[in-house]
Amino acid sequence: MKKMIMAVIPHDHTTEVLDALVDSGYTATYGESRGGMLRQSQHSLFIALAEEQIEDALSLIREHCRSVSRVEKKEKDENRSIGSKSVTTDLGGAVVFVWDIERIETY
Repeated sequence: MKKMIMAVIPHDHTTEVLDALVDSGYTATYGESRGGMLRQSQHSLFIALAEEQIEDALSLIREHCRSVSRVEKKEKDENRSIGSKSVTTDLGGAVVFVWDIERIETY
């Protein structure tokens, strides 16, 4: 059965991850987006592959997109008249989704 991986990765890791995937024989389509607490630029990679290729592709993504750091951001607290609150979030790394593909059509 065919599978789809969608990997959301930081913009600055895109080339490294894509190069590793292509060098290993995979193809990917990607789009740019912004999101998360810090509104960072990221890419969503879409990779269609056979079920037995999933672990290999995931290990490539993991290997080339691992750096995660904790970032603290001060936000204005609208419930308080003075001051702000600190919010801590992770920056970097990948978020990966895997699902079954029931049908593929090319026009």
